[in-house]
Amino acid sequence: MSYKSIIVNLAVDAPPAATVKLGIELAERFGARLIGLAAADVPPLVATGNGMVYEGEIMQIQRTEIEKRLAELRAEFERLVPASIFSEWGQSVSSPTRFLSVSARTADLIVTGSEKGENVFRAVDVGSLVLGAGRPVLVAASNVEHVMAKTVLVAWKDTREARRAIADALPFLAKANEVVVATIDTDRDEGIRDSLADVAVFLEHHGIMARTESIVGEADGDQLLTFARSIHADLIVSGAYGHSRLREWAFGGVTHSLIEESSINRFMSY
Repeated sequence: MSYKSIIVNLAVDAPPAATVKLGIELAERFGARLIGLAAADVPPLVATGNGMVYEGEIMQIQRTEIEKRLAELRAEFERLVPASIFSEWGQSVSSPTRFLSVSARTADLIVTGSEKGENVFRAVDVGSLVLGAGRPVLVAASNVEHVMAKTVLVAWKDTREARRAIADALPFLAKANEVVVATIDTDRDEGIRDSLADVAVFLEHHGIMARTESIVGEADGDQLLTFARSIHADLIVSGAYGHSRLREWAFGGVTHSLIEESSINRFMSY
């Protein structure tokens, strides 16, 4: 199993070089084609405090500025990607989250940076992307150009989402030097040990030797991140847990912490 098609998302308000170089490294590692994507949208007509609205001329100016920035990102992507990698480019003046989610049908893996932005017209909403794309999402730590994934922490919970994440992450796990499957045991449940053992056997059948750990304590993201740092993990694999609440996503504590964290690479599936 491998990734044969990788999407790399370039944020319009962030320097693209680190994210493109990360995509290049992964494409070379897995022998994949690389698809560069970028999008931003013009805000709709809205009333201002003075009762004014954005006029058509102003919206056209904003659209022109977006198109100019997308062209710059495309030029940088095409400049950096070597000829040895089969690459494609896609861009859109539309919601970046929606554009990326729709484009996910063309890829095995989505790679995006940790850039956070309150402006949903110019930045991807990582939570919505993970829960809506139907593909695993690798959220890179800030400004990294390589995800070596030498020590990988698998955040285990006996759920559909965690099982999906492990299956999706097999190409990374197969190349890791060390794989640690850990769960947070809040009740000292014997069944948790059995499920950890089953996961280790599953990975062994794929040629991956993993050790298991049961962390006693509260099931929160801070405890998981502390453990990840204690073993010097450079990638955390986890299922994403959330549900739609009107037009927003409400996330579980661990998932919320992983989305907000920017100092470590995170691989999430739903």
